[in-house]
Amino acid sequence: QVQLVESGGGLVQPGGSLRLSCAASGSIFKSLRMAWYRQAPGKERDLVATITQGGSTYYADAMKGRFTISRDNDKNTVYLQMDSLQPEDTAVYYCDAHTPLVRYWGQGTQVTVSS
Repeated sequence: QVQLVESGGGLVQPGGSLRLSCAASGSIFKSLRMAWYRQAPGKERDLVATITQGGSTYYADAMKGRFTISRDNDKNTVYLQMDSLQPEDTAVYYCDAHTPLVRYWGQGTQVTVSS
């Protein structure tokens, strides 16, 4: 069993930055593919970015050049650096950890971009 705890959300002005963190419990973090998703009110949960066990990354088109996903296996933590934030980035951001057999979700952290 893996528990995921996100932090770092909040209110930021357009053009600002935030860094989200997701701390994972347990000893299998290195074997987990990690990802960030987001869900805006009334919309589906969408993929933001993924990072493999080896550190390879993937970004949804809308996030390329603005968001950076990274992981620290020593700290069992995955990060999402978000720059040049815009109002359309407002959503609840969820951390995801998965293997081919199982998937875990965090509780989410709210990001609001507004002036």
